[in-house]
Amino acid sequence: MKTCVSSYSFQPLLNSGELNQFDLISKVKEMGFDAIEFIDLSPHNGMNVKDYAKLLRDESERLELPIINYTIGAELLNKPLKEETERLFGQVDIAEILGAKGMRHDATSGFKAPQNRICGFEQALPTLIEGCKIVTEYAKAKGIATMVENHGFFAQDSVRVEKLVTGVADENFGLLIDIGNFACADDPSEKAVGRLANYAKHVHAKDFHIKSGNGFNPGRGFFTSRGGNYLRGAVIGHGDIPVVQCLSILKKAGYNSYVSIEFEGIEDNITGVEIGLENLKRFIDIA
Repeated sequence: MKTCVSSYSFQPLLNSGELNQFDLISKVKEMGFDAIEFIDLSPHNGMNVKDYAKLLRDESERLELPIINYTIGAELLNKPLKEETERLFGQVDIAEILGAKGMRHDATSGFKAPQNRICGFEQALPTLIEGCKIVTEYAKAKGIATMVENHGFFAQDSVRVEKLVTGVADENFGLLIDIGNFACADDPSEKAVGRLANYAKHVHAKDFHIKSGNGFNPGRGFFTSRGGNYLRGAVIGHGDIPVVQCLSILKKAGYNSYVSIEFEGIEDNITGVEIGLENLKRFIDIA
């Protein structure tokens, strides 16, 4: 396994303007990562998205730091499917310019009111399967794998995303397995990763501090899981997610590609990612 980091890990610095996505490539290289992953691109200096993607690729190639995944938002349930899949075709084109061999897009955030009172995941599944199939067929011709991630509460449980990936039933389509995100649906990470490891196209290493919802609210920085437990983003290795166990499960399933840190903690941005990388390298070695 090789190390990677999502640009989302630096979102506070990107939001403040202290860094931009172009500058981030050299920073990530300096920190010692093997690759970088970008979320939705944010061009600066008046550039259009395609020109900016080419600029990022040129810089990544100059520094020999590959862009291995492109992560973007999507809504296949609550928007017209033809319109949304055609928009995603354009995002696949951006991934191609970046040189990324994978693209993660969302499935859905779930039914909106009042439908959410009478409709659930089983009702959404046929539409989600159809949309994912359309996108991956387009991406396949460009040599780009597509995937969804276990996040967003509605399509987060391991059982649900397994139904989606097996429903699409295309080798070009799989999962971005975020080993921490299962906690948001109160799905034990080791159990979930064991169920899904064979479908992994990419992996996020994420850690959370977890406190029982039966206790008091810990306050700032915490949010609640679907089942009412309290979660806060943590430095990799500092929280309660069984990171080593999950990496071991993935290794045994034959996954030997990149593992991206996605840091959401309240610690200093750079320090949190640096410590996370130190720990991730050790964890990969012992898993």
